[in-house]
Amino acid sequence: MERTISGMMGKGSVNHNTRAFNAKNVDTERSIYNVEFCHTDIKEVYHELFDEALERYNAKQKRSDRKIDNYYEKIRQSKQEKLFHEVILQIGNKDDMNAKSKEGELAKEILIDFMQDFQRRNPNLYVFSAHLHMDEETPHIHIDFVPFIRNSKRGLDIRVSLKGALAEQGFKGGTRGATEWNQWIESEKQELSRVMGRYDVQWKQLGTHNKHLSVLDFEKQERQKEVEQLEQTLPDNKVELNNILYQQIKAEEKTEQIRKEGETIRQEVSELSAESNWLKEQTEILTEDKEKLLSENEKLENQQKKLQQEINKMVQSKEIMERNIHAYDEDAKWQLPEPGALMSAKAYRDKNAVPLVEKLKEVVKSLTIKCVQLAEQVKKLIVKVDGQQKQISRLTDKVMAQSDTIDKLQEKVSDLGRLEHYFGREQVRSIVEQSKAMEQAERKNKRPKRTFEMSR
Repeated sequence: MERTISGMMGKGSVNHNTRAFNAKNVDTERSIYNVEFCHTDIKEVYHELFDEALERYNAKQKRSDRKIDNYYEKIRQSKQEKLFHEVILQIGNKDDMNAKSKEGELAKEILIDFMQDFQRRNPNLYVFSAHLHMDEETPHIHIDFVPFIRNSKRGLDIRVSLKGALAEQGFKGGTRGATEWNQWIESEKQELSRVMGRYDVQWKQLGTHNKHLSVLDFEKQERQKEVEQLEQTLPDNKVELNNILYQQIKAEEKTEQIRKEGETIRQEVSELSAESNWLKEQTEILTEDKEKLLSENEKLENQQKKLQQEINKMVQSKEIMERNIHAYDEDAKWQLPEPGALMSAKAYRDKNAVPLVEKLKEVVKSLTIKCVQLAEQVKKLIVKVDGQQKQISRLTDKVMAQSDTIDKLQEKVSDLGRLEHYFGREQVRSIVEQSKAMEQAERKNKRPKRTFEMSR
């Protein structure tokens, strides 16, 4: 048994997936056969994934206007990232795997088996809602997830990023057709085909190069099939009408191609604008750090001047002590005179020896106190010098780190030059101005966006 595999990017309507509301193609009597794998409020998921990283990020910010109050709201309003993404996987079609047939039940078993190992295979895609639908023509599964990366160098160290999440799982973007998303979809389809093999169902590949289709591309392909069928069934007298329809399809394809190329350019410009804002922030931070370094350097110079003054005082004290010591050796008042011929020992002791000893005692006490004071001053000065050397070492490391940051900023500036060289400076500036005008218009006409309120 051979069956096709369809894998496409979904619109991400969680209310539709949970059947909070039903579309026209839903058979509500068969909704009891649907399978809910998981369903968690996405806001709770954001708290679980990003709260600690958000706290670390805000703690590093020196300016309050750079702090993020609510990461969920930041991503909801972001133009670079989405709150979550959805993939839809299906086996066969309504004719060979109809949900009401035995083959449809087999498809259900295969999809359940496939889903059991999905989260383990995709550690960077947090699945918060997954549903298998049996109440439409063909069994299919909706998987909604929040993509995230760890150890990010920009913004939060754990943050939302579809491209980064898939890259961490080994899917590196190449050409525009071989994007990270397309490579990942192909990998999941290969995994689904292995599960199908355990049920004796083979993957019927139609040989098309369009392996990955968004919902819009899928609808466009179906319309192309209808035109091809129409070409085979139209009588000869309607060939002209057929050609008109064919040309219309070609024109729509060309328009869609131009739209996609324009969207790619706008995306690149948007990313460049984000990089430019980041550069401005880094420049402001570097300027603040430079001013702090200059201030700290001035403080160090003042401290060194004070240290030099204290050292000069110690040198003067040493010279005074040396002069005093020399005086003790030669000055007559510090010498013990020879006893007179008729002077008794007691009289010599009382008049000459005892007074001299008392004077020497006072001098020794004074010198001892002075030595202790000088020793304490030396200890304090040593501590100050050690502290200043450590501070100088820290400042040196900081200057080196800032030098590395400046090198990175210069590299970003070079990237901007490459983009201008590739697209043309005037075109890039024109797109930037258009983007700014659109953002201003959106801010003026901004209305509250609809959010998904979900609970288990």
